[in-house]
Amino acid sequence: MPSLESPASTYTTRELSMKTWPDFVRLFSQGSGWDFCQCMHFHRPRSLPRDQWLRTRAERGVRNRRQKRALVEQGCAHGILVYAKGEPVGWCQYGMREELPRIDNKRIYRGLAPDSTQKLWRITCFAVLKPYRKRGVASAALQAALESIRRKGGGLVEAYPITRWLSRAFGNESTHGSESMFMKAGFKAVAPFGSTRFSSHVVMRKTI
Repeated sequence: MPSLESPASTYTTRELSMKTWPDFVRLFSQGSGWDFCQCMHFHRPRSLPRDQWLRTRAERGVRNRRQKRALVEQGCAHGILVYAKGEPVGWCQYGMREELPRIDNKRIYRGLAPDSTQKLWRITCFAVLKPYRKRGVASAALQAALESIRRKGGGLVEAYPITRWLSRAFGNESTHGSESMFMKAGFKAVAPFGSTRFSSHVVMRKTI
């Protein structure tokens, strides 16, 4: 297990690409609970129809990894990998609204959506290996994502972090980031974003 005194400045970050794809696969093969998703959830406009459901998480993982790789090859999937001592330990997904359309189909979001002509980026997901949680990995990923968005021309950036836990089922693993982390990065809360069985969320935005 890494030293608890390791500063966040020791982390390095790299963009998701075909060159870093093996690192993404390694990170998402840790049996952490994300291995079946492969960060595909928000790429889909809605849940798959019932006739496309697969029986096991392993089967879903194989399909989702194949589809994620195809998106990376097409330049339609973006994200930041965080490394400690050369090993991938964290991840943040970001992308244009067209790449991550699932948010648009949430009923609670329909009155919140920005003008369709406005350039909108989304930060949807974080993943951090358990030994590295609460040690600045997600913050490092967020800062790298914002810098990447800035280099790509910037615009309105939107996120959907957790404001309150309703259940301990996930051990407080904040897969969407925390409200306090985004506040420190200069985001402002716009409106509540509803609740799941486990947590309450808020829409936050920042222009860069």
